[in-house]
Amino acid sequence: MQILLGLVAGAVIGLVVHFTLGDRGVRGAALLPMVGAASAGIAWTAATWAGAGIGSAWPWLGAVLVPTAVVLALAVVITRRRRSNDAQMRHALRIG
Repeated sequence: MQILLGLVAGAVIGLVVHFTLGDRGVRGAALLPMVGAASAGIAWTAATWAGAGIGSAWPWLGAVLVPTAVVLALAVVITRRRRSNDAQMRHALRIG
């Protein structure tokens, strides 16, 4: 049941990153929280399968650090990619 706390923590991290970084309009509001929850769940599961118990700090650290890294990287990549694609589409529509 503690994995639910990890999932919620990952979703909250994704939500905070979404609203903290600029260019919110080019990302979906649910994308980063969902990715954060999924990556927190994967990190928690990996830590417990590796033998770390609930009393250990590893599942908790994984549920916070992994989603933070994944969501930040994904937000930057998606924002850059979307800006680039939008610019290309605007250019193509002006020429055509």
